[in-house]
Amino acid sequence: MEEITHKGRIVAIDPEITTVEIIAEAACASCHAKGICGLGEEKVKQIMVRTSAWNPHSVGDEVEVVLKKAMGYKAVFIAYGLPLVVLFVTLLLLTRIGAGELYAGLGALGAVALCYLVIFLFRNKLSKEYSFYLK
Repeated sequence: MEEITHKGRIVAIDPEITTVEIIAEAACASCHAKGICGLGEEKVKQIMVRTSAWNPHSVGDEVEVVLKKAMGYKAVFIAYGLPLVVLFVTLLLLTRIGAGELYAGLGALGAVALCYLVIFLFRNKLSKEYSFYLK
């Protein structure tokens, strides 16, 4: 299975974006991808899906929202893996050059904060890469 899908209902349609309301079902608890998508945490979540003006759907239609599984893994790496690597590398480098434990720890936390700031600044570029589509 190369895709992660969730059933939802269209709540709004704009010329370029369709808003779909995802309703987390009891099946989310047993889903193998629940750690990736994060939809199992809440009852209702809205997702913006880029669509064209000739979208054949209308408000209230039941649809499936799909994300490629590889994109989910990449998102998890960017959100959790990359900051963890930055934390450890910065901590090791600062202790290696002779910084005290307090300064090394604070420097590593600052580097992680900087990492999340960079991710935040590039959020628009990243959102274009992680696109859901309707099925």
